[in-house]
Amino acid sequence: MNKVFRFQWGAFLLFVFFAGLFFILLTRLITIQATGEVEGQELAVKAAQKYSHTEELAAERGRILDRNGEVLAEDTLAYRLIAVTSEAATQNAEYPRHVTDPEKTAQVLAGHLGVDENQLLKQIREGIEKGRYQVEFGAAGRELSHTEMLAIKEEDLPGVGFIRDSTRLYPNGVFASHLIGFAQKEELENGEVKFVGKMGLEATYNEVLTGTDGKMEFKTDTWGYLLPGNDAKVTPAVDGADIRLTLDKTIQNFLEDAMTRAEEEYSPKRMMAVVADPKTGEILAMSQRPSFNPNTLEGLSENWMNEIIQLTIEPGSPMKMFTLAAAIEEGVWNPEATYQSGSYSLPSNTIRDHNWVGWGQISFLEGFQRSSNVSMAYLLEKIGPETFVEYVKSFGFGEKTGIDLPKEAEGIILNTYAMDRLALTFGQGSTVTPIQMVQAASAFANGGVMMKPFVIDQITNPDTDEVILQHDPERGNQPVTALTAEKVLEILESTVTSEKGTAQRFALEDYRVAGKTGTAQIPAPGGGYMGGRENYLFSFLGFAPAEDPQLLVYVAVQQPELEDTEQGSYPVSEIFKSVTDNSLKYLNVEPEKIEEAELLKLEDYSGLSSEEVKGRLAEQGMEAIVIGAPGKVAAQLPEPGTSLTEGERVFLKTSGKETVPDFSGWSKRHLLQYRQLSGLRLEISGDGFAVKQTPIPGTPVTERLEAKVDLAAPEKAYKTLTEPSPEEGLPAETGAEEPAVTQE
Repeated sequence: MNKVFRFQWGAFLLFVFFAGLFFILLTRLITIQATGEVEGQELAVKAAQKYSHTEELAAERGRILDRNGEVLAEDTLAYRLIAVTSEAATQNAEYPRHVTDPEKTAQVLAGHLGVDENQLLKQIREGIEKGRYQVEFGAAGRELSHTEMLAIKEEDLPGVGFIRDSTRLYPNGVFASHLIGFAQKEELENGEVKFVGKMGLEATYNEVLTGTDGKMEFKTDTWGYLLPGNDAKVTPAVDGADIRLTLDKTIQNFLEDAMTRAEEEYSPKRMMAVVADPKTGEILAMSQRPSFNPNTLEGLSENWMNEIIQLTIEPGSPMKMFTLAAAIEEGVWNPEATYQSGSYSLPSNTIRDHNWVGWGQISFLEGFQRSSNVSMAYLLEKIGPETFVEYVKSFGFGEKTGIDLPKEAEGIILNTYAMDRLALTFGQGSTVTPIQMVQAASAFANGGVMMKPFVIDQITNPDTDEVILQHDPERGNQPVTALTAEKVLEILESTVTSEKGTAQRFALEDYRVAGKTGTAQIPAPGGGYMGGRENYLFSFLGFAPAEDPQLLVYVAVQQPELEDTEQGSYPVSEIFKSVTDNSLKYLNVEPEKIEEAELLKLEDYSGLSSEEVKGRLAEQGMEAIVIGAPGKVAAQLPEPGTSLTEGERVFLKTSGKETVPDFSGWSKRHLLQYRQLSGLRLEISGDGFAVKQTPIPGTPVTERLEAKVDLAAPEKAYKTLTEPSPEEGLPAETGAEEPAVTQE
């Protein structure tokens, strides 16, 4: 039977369809291979994006250090709190990895973060409702310390976790805060989040402190494994430069402690203080009140000024030392010559001494010691008004010192009327800055040559130690000769030592002091000056030791709250004496009347009985501290051959059971020696002398025992020994030093 061919249209159409499809795919494939592009996008680029990865290497912000390398500001590890709100994060219901109880989570976190529980609950619920994987809690959940992180972690809250972050740490809290300033994280235009300086040195040197982030580029396969033979390309991060200041952390702490005590006791409207090395112009300490904690910004008000360089004030009687210098330099100073104190008149004005009636016919030396305004008026006659103004300018008043800080003020020296020049001799009317006073006074410690003040010692690359910027002492004008400077210091010292001097309260027990007190009137809002016994800016500009000044200290306290028996010099002198005395001893400046101590050389006590050695050392006036049970000495500190003075401690290591000693009154050096020899894990906090310890003395020492000792400044550690009685050092003045100027 013959078969009849029948044309299959269905099969034909199916063949045409698949043939056309194959042709299209073949054409597409050839086109892609030829052009390397799909929909205008290069496949090589897309592949690189898929398999090439870039990881950012964050740069650290530069540190701010004191002159000895102690950290004042640095980046430190912190944590960011997150709450996972997506159920997809949980693989095993027995071990939930998302928030299962929003109410409890919010309640517990609120206790740790110190924020409103309802606000936290709202944020968690919003994350759940909007299908977010996780939520964060704003500023309250950022920059958490390691201790805070561990405390929250111990709560074992499902879904609560942490992301490693960094924060800017100011380990000393309230510490030259208006000088150092602070930095905060901020999102830049390119999306990066970086620390940005907002105030003080952090803002002024923001570009120097900010580093450059690096990156690491590498390729992986689909599963994220590094491809063989593929080397990562690394562009290292460049950390910000370190800034080393002239500040000395210990002296700054002396100043901060003294100002805090005065603030608590007298509640003044304002306080300013600066400690400088008059030989070099280096600023060793600088502070003001009110102040703030840069870690929390607690206490930060609308006043962001560094008042030492930006605030202009009427200087008051410290200006008299420059009037005195001009008179000596011009050869018109005669300390034995006399004048009639009490009042001095110009055609339209009359000035008076601070006790209003004066002290009768007295010598110019006594007039200076008593801080007589009238004596300055008569000196102005001898110097000549125009000549006097030239001296004022040569001391740098009326122009910036050029200190390496921004926004320095110039002040205004009034020179239009006769009364302007007369008032200038005793520091009224014209305005200056505290840093100008410090620069001008440095001439008297330097043979008549002023030293330009500065706070930046050097800027260095932390990776290479390369010095980018080095500041060296810089000489300024020489307004007076060395002989004049020496005479001024002698007379300034007499204001402290003379029974007629206004600065008796500023005397130190072990060092000679020279300086000038001040009680500047405060301009009233409606014109004129404020009245009342407290409404003054009380100040002191002083040198120590007077015979060869190593420190120049300016302290000003505005409108303190005084008892009826107290005077404005009380808070000023308490700050000056505490800071100056402690700083000179810290700097190992030899007291004037110290007797040279006999040096005793330590023997090698190895193998000897600890009790025998203890007796020998006691005979020599030294104290032996035995680490261990009584027995043979195995080691000692200081080492044999070391020369010590009477009263020093010697540490003897023996075998046997060891107990924690009583560290009360120990210095940091002795604590470090003890730690080195004993092996006890001992944390030392602060500077000065031991005031508090844990655990208590007598606690057995074990391998796991951790001890801590808190140190305090000498005047705090030995307050009962150093605090003067109310009768000591009473000043000669009975009221304000500055003038009552009347129109006639």
